[in-house]
Amino acid sequence: MSTLSDLLAEHTDLPGEAVDHLQRVVGEWQLLADLSFADLLLWVGTDDVAGSPDAKVLCVAQCRPTTAPTAFTEDMVGAVVSESQHPTVIDSLITREIVRGEVRGSESVPVRCGEHVIAVLTRDTSPAQQRRPSSLEIAYRTSADDLCRMISDGTFPTPVERTDVNSSPRAGDGFIRLDTEGRVVYASPNALSAYHRMGLATELSGRDLASVTRSLITDPFDSQEAADHIRATLSSSVGHRMEVDARGATVLIRTLSLRPRDRSVGAIVLVRDVTEVKRRDRALLSKDATIREIHHRVKNNLQTVAALLRLQSRRMENEEARSALSESVRRVTSIAVVHEMLSMSVDEEVDLDEIVDRLVPIMLDVATVDSRVRVKREGKLGVFSAERATPLVMVLTELVQNAMEHGFEAGSAGTVLIKADRSARWLDVVIHDDGQGLPTGFSLERSEGLGLQIVRTLVSVELSGSLGLHPAQGGGTDASLRVPLGRRARH
Repeated sequence: MSTLSDLLAEHTDLPGEAVDHLQRVVGEWQLLADLSFADLLLWVGTDDVAGSPDAKVLCVAQCRPTTAPTAFTEDMVGAVVSESQHPTVIDSLITREIVRGEVRGSESVPVRCGEHVIAVLTRDTSPAQQRRPSSLEIAYRTSADDLCRMISDGTFPTPVERTDVNSSPRAGDGFIRLDTEGRVVYASPNALSAYHRMGLATELSGRDLASVTRSLITDPFDSQEAADHIRATLSSSVGHRMEVDARGATVLIRTLSLRPRDRSVGAIVLVRDVTEVKRRDRALLSKDATIREIHHRVKNNLQTVAALLRLQSRRMENEEARSALSESVRRVTSIAVVHEMLSMSVDEEVDLDEIVDRLVPIMLDVATVDSRVRVKREGKLGVFSAERATPLVMVLTELVQNAMEHGFEAGSAGTVLIKADRSARWLDVVIHDDGQGLPTGFSLERSEGLGLQIVRTLVSVELSGSLGLHPAQGGGTDASLRVPLGRRARH
């Protein structure tokens, strides 16, 4: 099944910032679907919608509610529809406003990122729900409407939400709606149960939630911090996720600010009793620690190998042999840094920007050229899985080292610039140096250098990418690397 990243890479040219925002929307929309009692579909334009008489849109993601029957029994992901089939989506893309359909329970919400509308989110309610709503449903739907308005404004989801935990409560776990003063307007039965488990002996309705929560939490520092976070949500757009202990119970709390049109209308607080879950998680933590320890030991072993090679190179009198050992030290060190990052990661993914920034001083240290050559980085490489990070790091270090050693005359100053541009489809990296340029008659395919041979193999076999080496405009050399992302990466 195609993922959101796959479909965006196949059918759009959205910039990386827009793709990240859509990923955040999809990461949050189970909550929105449950609060709306509606199916959510995410649509992107396949044409220039404003300039096409028969514009079409593509469904790239779908979410069904856990609080109501689904309106779509079939899978809509991958469906392409025209304006005649789904006019409100096209209208929302063009007008950049929320558009309600003629059929009751249908609505299209523009997804704004910065100054641009990059997609449309539709809410469709099953006809079976056309009945008198309960107080819980009214509280849910009112909050969902506020969140949809924030999506249309571009203020939800926020990328800066503070968190002390990796998981998050859902609406069905426990839902509390606060007014602008922080008092409880509505608390679901599950939310009341969670607070009773924490030691509350009374009702929540009408009470100041921050004060109530502070009085129940065991640790005085945690209690004050939780109260501060709840109050802060009312005055800012940044929410918070935290885990608190109260009288033997462990509860997850998440706060969400409601600020449609940049005006505070209160907040949502989600709570979940995770006392039993935490007990089972402790057993899993030991397994995660074992995996990270393996990466740590691999890193240590590779660093030992690098140290031995470095010692051996110092004893070599042959300059060619010494240079070969120095290159081996750099390659082993590159792999060691990846494993060091994995030893600190819980999801087998690493940040390439951090790795490259740590490797640059090492490359300058082992380089055979004068240290007057500087290395800088522009743009973001982003996060990659472990299996792709290792070959990509080796390719980048080889290209940078090649530019440092062969792009400049001995003793001359210069700059090597790593320029990265990541979109939904590709990671494009240009290694630019302002040195003496390529030798006359140079051909990447016919090059016999070991470093470039390693790079060609890794790019074509491990990364399914492309590589070019050509003179740069204004002098110097550009090494252009293109690596496919999304579904293309697995071809």
